[in-house]
Amino acid sequence: MLIFLPRSLRGVIGVIFLVINTLFWAVPIYITAVFKLILPFRSARRLFDTILNFLSYNWIYCINGFIGITKNVEYDVEGLEELKLDEWYLVISNHQTWVDIMVLQKIFHGRIPFLKYFLKKELIWLPILGLAWWALDYPFMKRYSAELLRKKPYLKGRDIEATRKACAKFKDRPASIMNFVEGTRFTSGKHTAQNSPYKHLLKPRSGGISYVLSAMGENMRKVIDVTIVYPDGVENVWEFLCSIKSRIIVRIEVLLIDQNLCGQDPDDPEYRNHFNSWLNALWEKKDSKVTQEMKRMTAHMPG
Repeated sequence: MLIFLPRSLRGVIGVIFLVINTLFWAVPIYITAVFKLILPFRSARRLFDTILNFLSYNWIYCINGFIGITKNVEYDVEGLEELKLDEWYLVISNHQTWVDIMVLQKIFHGRIPFLKYFLKKELIWLPILGLAWWALDYPFMKRYSAELLRKKPYLKGRDIEATRKACAKFKDRPASIMNFVEGTRFTSGKHTAQNSPYKHLLKPRSGGISYVLSAMGENMRKVIDVTIVYPDGVENVWEFLCSIKSRIIVRIEVLLIDQNLCGQDPDDPEYRNHFNSWLNALWEKKDSKVTQEMKRMTAHMPG
């Protein structure tokens, strides 16, 4: 165990490991993706997809294993019982720190299909990771603002079509599409600036997931609603790698998706109002969960 090393040294070792581990798995991922690109036959794609899934699972497995030997993480997780590897899922969660990604990869590893994050198109240029995400079929989204659409109306519908093309890759094989619907990490400053009606959350944004359900309505039947709470305070990645112990509460609820929310035009005003009402109701419930968990942890504190 490396928990007896000085705090900063654990952090440095952690960063070095994450870089080396990423490079180690990224190279075979790149190679496999090239073969998948030049041999676009259905049987070949299925073979290369299987190899890519194997590589990505091991990438995450190594990260989980490293964290396990460098620090003590106490997970309090509820709601994993219903999860299956052969289902399509839309996964949504509150977002407070990039550690959230490590948490989600840890608790869902081997329980649901490998998480595919919807990413901004610009992130494809991120060194090493951008190309790896592309190779693993992470969907990259390009959204057009209302102002741009007014100036260039011929662009209307292109973002939906691009999302459909990205999601088409997941129709033959179960997938888990992950989206942080707040659009950014929670901070008290952002909370105040938004005048958020929620105590512990930012306002949810429906755009990303409404596009997913529009594109994958015939496959997507369930949403995994994840609530993450850090009872000892939120840590950034560096603090998480440095600290000896972290406590993390995760509450999972698997919900059937209202089929009236699937396969529709996400830019239709009536549909958008209906979708926002559904999402806001989920967020009110999530905010209550966070409050309950914080009260429960406070009640169990000594003294």
